[in-house]
Amino acid sequence: MNLGLEPGENIAGFWRRVANVSADWLAAQDAPLRDAVLLLPFAQQLAPARRAFLARGGWMPVLSTTHSLASALGPTTLAAPQQISGDAPVDALAADALLAQQTWAQALKRDDPRAYRLALARLVETAHAFARAAGQRDPSGRAAWFNAARCHLSEDAIGGAERALTWVALEWAASDDRAPATDALFRHRPSAWIALQAGGPDPLAQALLARGDVPTLLLNADLDLDALAEPVARVEEALCADFETLAQASAVAVLQHLAAGRAPVALIAQDRVVVRRVRALLGRQGVPLHDETGWTLATTPAASKLMALLRAALGGGAVDDWLAWLKLSAEPSAALDALESLCRRRRIRRAEALDAMDKLPAQALWQSRRQALAPLTSSGRRPLAQWLFELKRALGPEPLAGLEGSEGVLNALWLSRNPWPGSAHEAVLGDARLDGAGFLAWVGDVLEAGQFAPSDPGSAPVVITPLVRAMLRPFGALVLPGADADTLGKQGRSLSLLSDMDAAAVGLPTQAQQREGETQAFAQALRAPVLTLLRCTRAGAEPLPASPLIERLAAAARRAGRESPVQPWVDQRQPQAIVPQPVERARVAASLLPAALSASAVESLRRCPYQFFSRHLLGLNEADELEAEVEKRDYGTWLHAVLHRFHTERQPGDVTAQLRAAADAQSVGLDEADFLPWQASFERLLPRYVQWLSGAELHGLSFADGELDRQCTPFDGPLSELVLRGRIDRIDTTAEGQRVLLDYKTGSVASLKKKVDEPYEDTQMAVYALLMDAAPDLSAAYLALDDPGGVVTVEHPDVTATAEVLREGLQTDLLLMLAGEPLGALGEGSACEHCEARGLCRRDDWSAA
Repeated sequence: MNLGLEPGENIAGFWRRVANVSADWLAAQDAPLRDAVLLLPFAQQLAPARRAFLARGGWMPVLSTTHSLASALGPTTLAAPQQISGDAPVDALAADALLAQQTWAQALKRDDPRAYRLALARLVETAHAFARAAGQRDPSGRAAWFNAARCHLSEDAIGGAERALTWVALEWAASDDRAPATDALFRHRPSAWIALQAGGPDPLAQALLARGDVPTLLLNADLDLDALAEPVARVEEALCADFETLAQASAVAVLQHLAAGRAPVALIAQDRVVVRRVRALLGRQGVPLHDETGWTLATTPAASKLMALLRAALGGGAVDDWLAWLKLSAEPSAALDALESLCRRRRIRRAEALDAMDKLPAQALWQSRRQALAPLTSSGRRPLAQWLFELKRALGPEPLAGLEGSEGVLNALWLSRNPWPGSAHEAVLGDARLDGAGFLAWVGDVLEAGQFAPSDPGSAPVVITPLVRAMLRPFGALVLPGADADTLGKQGRSLSLLSDMDAAAVGLPTQAQQREGETQAFAQALRAPVLTLLRCTRAGAEPLPASPLIERLAAAARRAGRESPVQPWVDQRQPQAIVPQPVERARVAASLLPAALSASAVESLRRCPYQFFSRHLLGLNEADELEAEVEKRDYGTWLHAVLHRFHTERQPGDVTAQLRAAADAQSVGLDEADFLPWQASFERLLPRYVQWLSGAELHGLSFADGELDRQCTPFDGPLSELVLRGRIDRIDTTAEGQRVLLDYKTGSVASLKKKVDEPYEDTQMAVYALLMDAAPDLSAAYLALDDPGGVVTVEHPDVTATAEVLREGLQTDLLLMLAGEPLGALGEGSACEHCEARGLCRRDDWSAA
C-alpha cells in the first residue's frame, strides 16, 4: 500500500494515517492489533508513531525497528576467536592472523607495511559487509546466497590481490557458524507483520515479509521526487559566496525559525564541516542543541590527552611531543615555560639531549614523566594486552578524570573493562603482538572508529541529525546547509575491494542504491513545514551548481505547469552602519637605548625603526618551532662550524679528505635520516669549495682567523659607552698583508650582487668593518657557497668608506632617539613581509592618509 503525499498533511497527520491504515487492515485480516508488529525504519520515529496510536485509542501493535526487536527477542551470540566481532580495529588484528600463512600477503607485509595495513582495513570492511548482508537474509537461503557469491567471484580468472582479499572476506563471513541475532525475527510469529518503508527498501524487512507464514503489509511511504510538483514544505534557498557566509546564513536561518515558533528545528548534518561552524555560532547565542550524529572519539579532549602521552612515549623522542604531553599532564608553571623556552632557544629536538643536561628547568617534573612512561618507551614487540596494561599504569589511578569523552575512550581501549573469557576480543588482546609504532597506530584506529555522543540536554530546540534520520519526524523546520552538487545527491561509496557491478551481483549495497536512498530522504524532507536549503555558489575559482535533487524538484514543477517551489530565502537581519575608525601610522618615543647593538639590531633600525623598537628595546621575538626537519639556517650554522674546524685544524695533505673529516666530526645533533638532504648538499659543495680554495691560495689568500667575536665603541659624545658587537665568519690575509673580511652565505649569488650594488644599504659588512676599526687596508666580500656554478666571491667595494658613512648615520639617528624623537613604522618594502611585529604596529589597519 502506497502512502503518498497528501496536500496540507503535516507529520502528525501522516502518522495518524499510518495508525488508521494499520488498524483497519489488521481488523480486515482478523489479526489482533496487540500481537502485530509494525517495523519502522529508525528508532527516532517510534515516539511520533506511539503518539498517533495513543491518540487513536485502544491497543497498539508492537512498534520497533528490525534490530531493536531482534535484540529484544534474544541476546547476540558472543564472537569466538577468529570470528568476526564487528569491532574493526580488533578484527584487523584477527585478519592479520588469518593472513599469516598466505605467502603473497606476507610478502606485501614485508615489502610495504603501509600497503599491508590498508589491505587489512579493506579486508575487514568487506568481511563486515558480507556479514551484514548475510544477517539480512532468511536463514534457509543463507547458504545458497554464499554459494552464489562464490560462483560469481570464481568467474574472474585473473584475480589478483584484491580478489584474493575478497575471497578471504567472503569465507571469513561464511565460516562464522553463529546464528545472527536477526534470525530470531524469522522464528517470531506475530499476528501480522507491517513494515513502513521510507528512505528505500529495507532488505531485512523485505525478507521477513516474503516468508508469507503470517499476514503481511508493506506501507510504502517513499515518494517519487520527479513527480512532486507541489510539496507540502515551503522550500527556500539561500545562495552564499563563501564558507563563512554559508555558516552564518545557516545559523541565522535556524534562529529565524525559532523566532517564528517552528521548534524543534532540524539542522541537517550533510556537510559536517559547515555544521561544526554553525554549532559554534549558535552556541554563542546560547541556543541549546542536541547532536544525534556525535563525533569520533579521536576528537575528544580525553583522546587528545591519551594520544599526547603515546606520542611522547612512542614518537621517537621528539621534544615537541614531550612538551605537548607535559603541558597536558601538569599544571601550568613558570618552570615549564622556562623549559620550553630553553628548548626553543637552543633548538633542542631530542628528549635524550634534555636527559643529559644538569640544572634543567622543571627537572623534577621532566624526570618523573620520563620515568612514568619508561615502560612504554622500551622497544620490541609485545602482546597487545601488555601494551594496554602499561598504558593504564602510565595514566595513573584516575585516568583521564574530568575530561569529556573519557568513559568512551577507556571503554573502547579496554582500559576500564575486561573482554569476556573465550571471546574474539580476549583472543586478539592476548595473541596479537605489536611494536611501538603498531600499537600507536592501533590506538589511533580505535579512537577514529569509536563514536562519542554528548549528553542529551532534553527537549533541545535544535537537533543536529543526518538527512535520513530526519524523515517523518515532527520538526517545525529543516535547515540543510550544503545543498550543492558536490554535497547533496552524490552520496555513495563502493566497497574498496568490489566494483559496483560485483557488489550488485553478490547482493551487497551499490552506489546507485545509496544515492537512491539519499534521494528518498530528500523527498521525505518535503513533508516538513519549511525546508531551508543553503549552498555556496563557488568552490574556489570554479562555479558550484545546485544539487541535482533541487533541479529535479524544479523540473517536476515545470512539467506540471507550475512555478518552481524553490523560492529565495529572506535574510531578516538588519544591516548596521559601522563608522570606520582608521589607525594612524604607529610611532613611539624611546629615550633608552640597549647597552649593546648587534649587526642585526642595526639592520632592524635601518629597515624599520618600529621593528627595532619591538625586537631590541621591548625584546619581543617569536618562539621558534621545534620542527623535526632541518631548516636551511641549521645547515648554515653547521656548515660554518665545519669550515672553521677544517681551517683551524688543517694539516698538509689531501684537502678533500680533511674537509670531509671535519664534517664527520662536527655534530649536528640530529638523526642521520633527518640530516640526509643537507649532507647531500655538502657533498655537492665539497669539490666546488676545494676548487675555489685552491684558486684563492694561488692568488696569495690565506686563512687567518674565523668565528671571531669582536666589539667596539665607535660613537662619541653621549653614545661613547654604546657597544657595537658581532661575530665575523672569517678573516683572510693577502700576500701583501691586507686583511679580507669573508662572510659565508648559502643564498643566491644574484641577491648578494644586488646587495653590494648599493653598498651604503649593506649594513652587515659595514658593521663588520667598524668592528675591525675600519682600517684603510681592509676589504670585504661575501662567499656564496650554494651556487651551482661553484663557490663565488662577491666583493663589497670600499667597505671602509661605507663603514664611516654608516657610523655617522647611526650616530645621528641614535642621538635623535635619546632626544625623544618618535620611532615610526615605515610599513614599506620587504621589511613588513615577515615581520612578527606587524600585528603590534597594526600595519594592515592604517588609514590611507
